[in-house]
Amino acid sequence: MTIEVANETEYQVDIDEFRAVVEFVLAQMHVSTEAELALMFIEPEPMEELHIKWMDLPGPTDVMSFPMDELRPGTPGRVTPPGTLGDIVICPTVAAAQALKAGHSAAEEMLLLTVHGVLHLLGYDHVEPEEEKVMFELQRKLLLTFLAERPTFAGKITIDPPLKSGEES
Repeated sequence: MTIEVANETEYQVDIDEFRAVVEFVLAQMHVSTEAELALMFIEPEPMEELHIKWMDLPGPTDVMSFPMDELRPGTPGRVTPPGTLGDIVICPTVAAAQALKAGHSAAEEMLLLTVHGVLHLLGYDHVEPEEEKVMFELQRKLLLTFLAERPTFAGKITIDPPLKSGEES
């Protein structure tokens, strides 16, 4: 599995932790170990440019996903074919502000946004209420399971009601 993580911000980002959450989610979703994905952390100004260009919305957003090969989740015993899932772009500045409001750390918010972005790359969406319910329940389950297995995060986060990320992605 090729997971490229780049940090183009002044925020301290634990690249290994973010690579681990992506690997965990892809394994849980039965994605080929030959899949490729890029995760990038950027400043508000370039995020705003992407947000305007692709969503026609002003201001920076928390996370954006750019699917490539339109791979979908596999099933136990039947993984997805190899391919390029796409790119996820996260703005730590926006994530940190959201984390403050939600009452958890910026790192936890960015892990949530990473899971959210991976699910978008796998075809999940939250435009319709039923889609939102399915996606956010899966997102919550994946993140909580990942965090419970990580000694650096275990027990540090309580999530009730279910986690949600920003409005656009």
